[in-house]
This record gives sequence, structure tokens and C-alpha cells, in this order.
Amino acid sequence: MEQSTEMKHNDPGNHSTSGNHGASGNHGAPGNQPAKILLVDDRPENLLALEAILSSLGQELVSVRTGEAAVDAAIADDYAVILLDVVMPGMDGFETAAQIKQRGRTPDAPIIFLTAAGDPELAFRGYAVGASDYISKPFDPWVLRAKVSVFVELFLAERRLEALSGLGALLAAVEEAAAGLPPAAEGLARLNDAVAGLRAALDGLTPPSPGDSSP
Repeated sequence: MEQSTEMKHNDPGNHSTSGNHGASGNHGAPGNQPAKILLVDDRPENLLALEAILSSLGQELVSVRTGEAAVDAAIADDYAVILLDVVMPGMDGFETAAQIKQRGRTPDAPIIFLTAAGDPELAFRGYAVGASDYISKPFDPWVLRAKVSVFVELFLAERRLEALSGLGALLAAVEEAAAGLPPAAEGLARLNDAVAGLRAALDGLTPPSPGDSSP
């Protein structure tokens, strides 16, 4: 189901959220939830262009128009990638990036700087404050979408691994509890069978370690 909130252009710090959130039945599993992408630009037309380019990724797009609003958003939530305009009134892109790295909920979230300027010094300053990439305007929509897609896939893959790790810990706790129960209980056998089945399924989902040379 597609969910969208219209952005009020008269409020520079207003949030706009849009994107394909998928079927409601998938929201219970962390690995199936869409990733959030933060878009930061003081010009509404630029935000609309970014939303149009990235909407096909099927993720949740959060748009803000000031550096202060971007920092607040980064403190409140996790983002797979942040697209950040360099030249903005008030807090510019460099200061915004530095604040996100210091105070953000996910300080290592990748940041892609967007700017109309072609000055190499600006690119150097961007990388110095922790930028992952740098794209000059006007940018190629296909290139931008491809770069963002890579960061999104990495974020979702990490989230799936975290979910599997949590499931493994839960199964280990259940196995330990079951081991301490009296063996005569008929229900215990069924519980052991269920746990064994879940353990086998988890082992099949967990990627092999780099040192595993088995076929």
C-alpha cells in the first residue's frame, strides 16, 4: 500500500514522507520492512525531483528542507542512506553532516552530498566530514538511483542478519530451558522436535562463514 504525506512548502523544516511500504502483513518481520532514505534540500522542487527518481526503489522517503530538521530526523530514526544538499541557508551540508555523525542514531549512515558546484575543495570537505559519495547537479537519475540502491541493499542485508542473530539467541534460550524440564513429559518431546526444526531452518538461512570450505 502506498502511503504519502503532502509536503507543506511554507514550512522550511517540514517533513515529507512517501514511499511504497509493502503489504501490511510483512511489517512484523524487520527484514521485510522498507528502509528509510533521508532527503535534505532547501528547494522544494529538488526534493520533488529526488522523490520521483527514488520512488521506484520501493523504500520510505523522508524529505526535509533544513539542516536542523535533518539532524532531528537522524536522531529519531535509522536511515539506510542520506542525500544531503551542500549549499543551504543556516546550517549548511557540511555542518549538518558533522552533527549527524556526532549525534545521529546511526552515525555511520552513508551520506551522499549533492551540489551544483564543481569545486574539488568542496568534495574534499565533504569526505573530511564523513561523506560516502559526492554527486554534482544536474545528476544522472540512473546513476543516483544505482548508488542509493547499493546502500539500501547493504542496509537491508545487515538488518536481516541482525534478525537471524536474534532468532538464534532465542532458540538457544528455549533449548536451554527445555533441557532442564523433566524428560517424562510428553509435551517436551514435541517441544524438542519443534526446536530442532527451527534450528535446522535457521542453520539453512545463516550465511556460511568466510572460512567455511565445505561444498
